[in-house]
Amino acid sequence: MTIPMPRATLEITGIAPDAIPYADLLAAQQPVILKGVARDWPLVRAGLEGAEAAMAYLSTFDVGRQVAGFTGDPEIRGRFGYDAEVRGLNFVPEHTALAPFFERVRAHLDDPDAPSLYVGSTDLDIYLPGLRATNDLVLNDPMFAANPPLVSIWLGNRTTAAAHYDMSNNIACCMVGRRRFTLFPPDQVANLYPGPLEPTPGGQVVTMVDLADPDFDCYPRARDALAAAQVAVLEPGDILFYPAMWWHQVDALEGFNAMINYWWNTSPAFMDTPQNTLLHALLSLRDRPDPEKQAWRALFDYYVFGPPTLAGEHLPEHARGPLGPLDEMGARRLRARLLQRLNR
Repeated sequence: MTIPMPRATLEITGIAPDAIPYADLLAAQQPVILKGVARDWPLVRAGLEGAEAAMAYLSTFDVGRQVAGFTGDPEIRGRFGYDAEVRGLNFVPEHTALAPFFERVRAHLDDPDAPSLYVGSTDLDIYLPGLRATNDLVLNDPMFAANPPLVSIWLGNRTTAAAHYDMSNNIACCMVGRRRFTLFPPDQVANLYPGPLEPTPGGQVVTMVDLADPDFDCYPRARDALAAAQVAVLEPGDILFYPAMWWHQVDALEGFNAMINYWWNTSPAFMDTPQNTLLHALLSLRDRPDPEKQAWRALFDYYVFGPPTLAGEHLPEHARGPLGPLDEMGARRLRARLLQRLNR
């Protein structure tokens, strides 16, 4: 059965490490590969010597803290997700130090039936302090002064993080091995058949569709998702920008792989997470009669999704309350009011 072929993500060459056009990338709201921006980082150079050299280099920064690791049987083919009955997960989560984790990776470097070994989203400054001194993006856009990125490292063998979305903008830096990102615009959510809200493989909802072998009988709309997708294959030293809320599957393609990523938002830190709003909407809106839901849709368009000044512009400034511009104190008042209502 023919599988739609996603298009290739736009690539830009010749960008200097201190000239990344962060504001332009954010304004365009499209994934972009910046070729070779990180190729001179010491971790990239170590990885080009081989997996052993990369692990040895990383070990020089290891302070022995326990990290969150995943181990899956060879039968899952590296794809971390749900068991066959969707009653649990198809891997074992564990806490491990990096040294024994690297030993397990070394033991299976050339093993075609290796267990799936993965350490994801590990805070770089806490677990490998000092690594960023010579392996770091030049964050020279003013937006980062108010919104410092969270910087994480991802390690493992041939693994797949099933398609999911993040609530932050992301720059993924391919350090060791190659990675393939399959990216979907946010409007493809229904075509990706999201799994349960709980449990989740890594804290975020993931697709039920195996993109390597999609079952179009069970998930027919996945064809439309793949037709709207794009694929970015990263070589060591390449970096990939993609906007918040884009769905993305990440395939690590070598016996040992390392990636560093930068997450950030440009919204004020006092704002609450929309994920909480989604959960409360399931509680308060989803199962109401359709005429009521359509009326609430109009209210949300007016108060939330329309221009931010629309609902308050006809009121005196002193009377606008939460309809005016939100600041930290206003956010605290609104949160207290909401908690009071929820606790009734």
